[in-house]
Amino acid sequence: MSEQSLSRGCARIGVIVPFSNTNLEPDMQMLRPNGVSLHFARAGGYDLDEVPDSDQMRQFALASLDEVMRSISATRPDMILYGCTSATLAHGPQFDQDFTNQMSQMVGKPAVTAAGALVEALHAIGAKKIAFSSPYVEALNQEAIDFLADCGFETVSSAYVGEDLGNYGQGELTPDRVVELGAEADSDEAEALVLSCTDMRSVEAIEALESRLGKPVITSNQALMFSAARTLNLAPQDVVLKGRLFDCLVSQMSINAE
Repeated sequence: MSEQSLSRGCARIGVIVPFSNTNLEPDMQMLRPNGVSLHFARAGGYDLDEVPDSDQMRQFALASLDEVMRSISATRPDMILYGCTSATLAHGPQFDQDFTNQMSQMVGKPAVTAAGALVEALHAIGAKKIAFSSPYVEALNQEAIDFLADCGFETVSSAYVGEDLGNYGQGELTPDRVVELGAEADSDEAEALVLSCTDMRSVEAIEALESRLGKPVITSNQALMFSAARTLNLAPQDVVLKGRLFDCLVSQMSINAE
């Protein structure tokens, strides 16, 4: 099979990226299914000199989508991924759903937010009790936990990164630090570990954490690609596996194909 057939021809995915985020694009390329092309548009609306707290994330989410959606629509995507978890979870599940519907209506194609993708992934693996961590400020961490509670998931243990990281500090956490953070968050009662934030290098930590903890690890970027693969009905052999979530995806796809 040629390199061209591996990289194009099956589907096009548009990804909206916060303009200071440096890890979402590399993660999406790492997880890119065969035959899928990825097209990115950067969105602003928050102050780079401020700590990315709840107010900043609300400002980002409420900034007009018109320009960035016009930009990404020009690629004629088959699906839109909104790559900022905290921007919509800071407002609650109803806002997240309304926001997703707005994006979908703008392009006439399916859309999903990172927050919505986390919920979809947790439903798929059947986890109800979770461990949670992120690089957010503590108040935003609690809003994320409240968001997941409203969606039916109980956070039984969690870990806070221990400092208020700036817009670039979140992305500078190393995969080894993410592994330690995830291990700190875990407990015996948790059925899965959630690592929230599209700018945290958690995809690179999935396999080490799952081996160490013996349970599924769900990350924002991994969940976004999981949702895209399910929505676009990609063939199991074209999905790039990463962790138990993708094992679950391939199992479901194989059943559907029978």
